[in-house]
Amino acid sequence: MTTVTSTRRSHIDPKDLPEVQRATLRRIFRYLRPYRGRTTLVILAIVVASLLGLVPPLCIRAIVDGAIPHHDRTLLIELFALMITAPLLAGLLGVVQRYLAAYIAEHVVYDLRLGVFAHVQRQSLTYFMTAKPGEVVSRVLNDVQGVGQMLQDNLVKVLQNAVVVTTAIAAILWLDWRLALVALALLPVFVLPTQRVGQRRKALKRQAQGALADVTGVLLETLSVSGALLVKVSGSETHEAQRLERKAASLMEVSLRHNLVGRWFQMLMKFLEEIGPALVYLVGGWFVINGDLALGTIVAFVALLRRLYTPASDLATVHVDVVTSYAYFDRIFGVLDLEPAIKDAPDARRLPEVRGAIRFEHVTFAYDAEGVTLRDIDLDVAPGQCIALVGPSGAGQSTLAALVSRLYDPTAGRVVVDGHDVRELQLASLRAHVAVVTQETYLFHASILENLRYGRPEASVAEVELAARQAQIHDVIAALPDGYETIVGDRGYRLSGGERQRIAIARALLKDPRILILDEATSALDSHNELLIQAALEPLLANRTSLVIAHRLSTIRKATKIVVLERGAIVEQGTHDELCARGGRYAELLREQDRIASGGDSLKFGQVDVPVELPVVSDAV
Repeated sequence: MTTVTSTRRSHIDPKDLPEVQRATLRRIFRYLRPYRGRTTLVILAIVVASLLGLVPPLCIRAIVDGAIPHHDRTLLIELFALMITAPLLAGLLGVVQRYLAAYIAEHVVYDLRLGVFAHVQRQSLTYFMTAKPGEVVSRVLNDVQGVGQMLQDNLVKVLQNAVVVTTAIAAILWLDWRLALVALALLPVFVLPTQRVGQRRKALKRQAQGALADVTGVLLETLSVSGALLVKVSGSETHEAQRLERKAASLMEVSLRHNLVGRWFQMLMKFLEEIGPALVYLVGGWFVINGDLALGTIVAFVALLRRLYTPASDLATVHVDVVTSYAYFDRIFGVLDLEPAIKDAPDARRLPEVRGAIRFEHVTFAYDAEGVTLRDIDLDVAPGQCIALVGPSGAGQSTLAALVSRLYDPTAGRVVVDGHDVRELQLASLRAHVAVVTQETYLFHASILENLRYGRPEASVAEVELAARQAQIHDVIAALPDGYETIVGDRGYRLSGGERQRIAIARALLKDPRILILDEATSALDSHNELLIQAALEPLLANRTSLVIAHRLSTIRKATKIVVLERGAIVEQGTHDELCARGGRYAELLREQDRIASGGDSLKFGQVDVPVELPVVSDAV
């Protein structure tokens, strides 16, 4: 099976950024609904802590204007105790608030990650064939994690600073409205520059996420067993290092620009934080000298300014970060809004007891507008029949078989299983009765037992061993140090190609399907092992409907019917003896294969040379 990789970049043009929309914001906050009780507690903790934060400055005013001038030691001690107690309680509430915020954020990340993964899994094979390596993984890992950081840090900071600023404004207005006007005159300067800085950082954040997906793609390609093997045998270590260097340099450059954007803005914020108290001392001192204001009010007012300017500055900065973090949601929703090309119809029904009858009714299929892969295929497969599909590379055998389990839908015509159009059936119900063994066996980095049970997790050890014996792999597994608990490694690298193929066959046998598709399932076996597999499969195939994509023509002589495809069309069909007697395309392929077995060089299909060891191969799904 060949993987098609798109060269499409994740980079998003900063000039083509969508604006923040209310509908999207409502969609974001829907993820908080299951945790609205804890969210309410977070808000309550922030409000109470903010009010407690006003106590020390007001106590200072009472000390300067009351306790000290009147030599009231009792009041002084009470105010001192209050100044200590209020921050302590505020700190305890802060701990509770941070715990609750972290709980909400991590659960939202959990929900999003599972949701994105499940939605991506529902996409068709075409999506995975055209997706850029690392891009899908980046959505599930990096983008979702960014959402969690935004909820836990930025969103809470916005709420916290907004409450603090509101209470501080109310307090300074209560202290002295004239000084309050002086202090508030500077606030617009804190807010005005944020929009431009926010948009710029938002654009750079999206570029950084795209660059990170590029780096992730290179790592996934080159650090897998298959990728590392190809790099080593090709001597391409230097080339791959240079490729990663280019991608990493691009990521570094855009990340650096992102981190440096707004540095002058930050400097302005800090400068304004110092100007405000100076102006208050100037104007307030003038009032005190004239006898229009008490000294304690000025001291308390300046203390409160720290609760006004610092949160206002942070609020402006957090606003920038929140706008930037919108890019995470934008990317995630972009994935969640993808409509699966293959999905259950609204009225899809379960497949009843399966007999295994398959019919292709004038089926035409094209992957894209560039060419047709299958042309007007009309074929009947009776229950229990073994149908062999043969032909040159690209003739359409694997694609035809993939239509049965509805990995794709026909462009025209229909595929019918037991009288039901597969598009009218529930996908899970259909695929539960179909097992596929492909030319390239994929094993997870897990034990052999877990890999064998992948299609049927509830299978007993005895059933697993029986399937392994039938696939002629039990003795090999039993000889391993840990037997069935042996970890096979990434893609099963600890096993030979033939051993991996036999495990895949055992996995299919354990599933016990009514429809079996063997897509060059014996291609990785030597002659001895191939004979063992053929002996094991022969009695099993008799009770199943099977589509066998041939690797060697000698392996499908006993098929109920042999279907020869060329350029996406059926050119002839019949039994082995009938096709040999007819002297058509199948007989020609057989003669050429016999000639190769006796010492020929290669086969030619049109202008394409086919290697000696692969005279007849399937097209890649």
